[in-house]
Amino acid sequence: MSGKTLIIALGNDVMGDDGFGLRVGRILMERGHNVLEVGTDIFKLAQYYEGEERLIIIDAILSDELEPGTLVHLSGEEVFERLKGEIRSAHFMGAIDALRLLMALDERLARAEIHFVGVVVRRIELGMELSSEVEAAVPRAVELIERIVRGKVR
Repeated sequence: MSGKTLIIALGNDVMGDDGFGLRVGRILMERGHNVLEVGTDIFKLAQYYEGEERLIIIDAILSDELEPGTLVHLSGEEVFERLKGEIRSAHFMGAIDALRLLMALDERLARAEIHFVGVVVRRIELGMELSSEVEAAVPRAVELIERIVRGKVR
């Protein structure tokens, strides 16, 4: 089933907790999933998208209301609505508009089932280490994403 799903890993692994998406993406890639590392440039999606029916975007998020290490799963329209409100993706604010543009340009992408999995960060600063709260969320994120890939979570 993983051929029908494209996992998009956002982040910068030399900026502390911002490396969350890349860390989770690499674990999923080792497990045989279809993962595209885009770093901070979601426009790479246009080059590599092959009509997958489901997209799962992984990224670090900022929130004043949620505790560091909190895992957030959004799907469908709530990805676009909630990431502009109380939850802010470290990259997805610019990327959210880029994704909308890509969806307008590629009707296959517009029909895709969209999921966003993020973790609330403690800090984004120069360094390769994840904070303990974000590190603890990595296996939970991997498990959640694998359940989404299997169609067990909407």
